[in-house]
Amino acid sequence: MSNWLALLRPGDWLVLLISAILVGLSIPTFWQGGLAERAIIRQEGQVFADVDLQTRRQLSVPGPLGRTEIAIEPGRARIVSDPSPRQYCVRQGWLVRPGEIAICAPNRVSLQISGRTKVYDSISY
Repeated sequence: MSNWLALLRPGDWLVLLISAILVGLSIPTFWQGGLAERAIIRQEGQVFADVDLQTRRQLSVPGPLGRTEIAIEPGRARIVSDPSPRQYCVRQGWLVRPGEIAICAPNRVSLQISGRTKVYDSISY
C-alpha cells in the first residue's frame, strides 16, 4: 500500500485537499435539496402565506385554537408560539433545509421550507 503513496508529490496532496474541501462545501447544495428559499405557511390546508427567506418578518396565523406566531429570518424560519397543548411544532426549532416542516395539528397550522428543487424521502416517494 505504501508503494503508491511514495509516488504522490506535494502538488498531488494539494489537489486532493482542494477536492475534498469542494466536495464538503457542495453537500448542502447538491445532496440535501439545495438551499432554503421560501417558507410556505398553511392554515387549514390552504396556503396562508408564501414568504421569501431573505427578509426578516413576524407573522401571526389565525387558527381554531388561537394565533400561531411565526418568525422568519434570512435562511430559516420557526414557530415561536402556538396555543396547542403539547407544543411539538414550537419545539421543532429553526427549520433551515428544504423539505423540513413543523405542523401544529390541533391549531391546523403548518410551516414548510422549500427550495428550488423538490426533496423526496422514502415516505413521499
